[in-house]
Amino acid sequence: MSLLSKRIDKQIAAYQRELMDTHYQEVDNMYRQIRGWRHDYRNHIQTMKVLAANGDIQGIQTYLDELDTDLRTVDTVVKTGNPMADAILNSKISLARSKHIPIQVDAHIPVQLKMSELDLCCIIGNLFDNAMEASLFLPEEKRMIRVYMDMKGTQLYISFTNYTAEKKRIKSGKLFRSTKGSGHGLGLIRIDNIIERLDGYLSRNSEDGAFTTEILIPQL
Repeated sequence: MSLLSKRIDKQIAAYQRELMDTHYQEVDNMYRQIRGWRHDYRNHIQTMKVLAANGDIQGIQTYLDELDTDLRTVDTVVKTGNPMADAILNSKISLARSKHIPIQVDAHIPVQLKMSELDLCCIIGNLFDNAMEASLFLPEEKRMIRVYMDMKGTQLYISFTNYTAEKKRIKSGKLFRSTKGSGHGLGLIRIDNIIERLDGYLSRNSEDGAFTTEILIPQL
């Protein structure tokens, strides 16, 4: 192995550790918020009782609106059937919403996966991070990330689509190459290496302002 290859492997390993630390921090932060909200539950009830006793209907409505906004920032909106996928998706959804990026998710993993949780975490986390990064270059009304995950026969299918400011067309399948813009850097290299190692299929397609990554990973 050349010195360049060793250096790249070390960079990827360091990035992987940093990525995992970031994901776990995001998940931990989400559950801290949930525990905090539950802890304050009695105080919220007492406050609304006081408002009700004073006949302050508008005050109750305003307070409920604030609670609704607060709760939606930590709500577990996705239940795929896989705990790691749930943790990563929900933490990323919470982060995306805080950046005013609308999310559409349809994710189901009804079987126990053969791939490691580390690989699953890296794939989902990097795809989500890339999609959010690209979205932030767009005005809020044009932002959108769509996520679809399900089993297709014996393979796990993952699809991420986001709008992008780039208009150029890029299309590749199982080429495991990086591109500038919506897909680049160590995160993308990490995804390519995982898919190649698992003998999976990866396709990237950028057309008419939408960037889509599709992945198939055998689970036999």
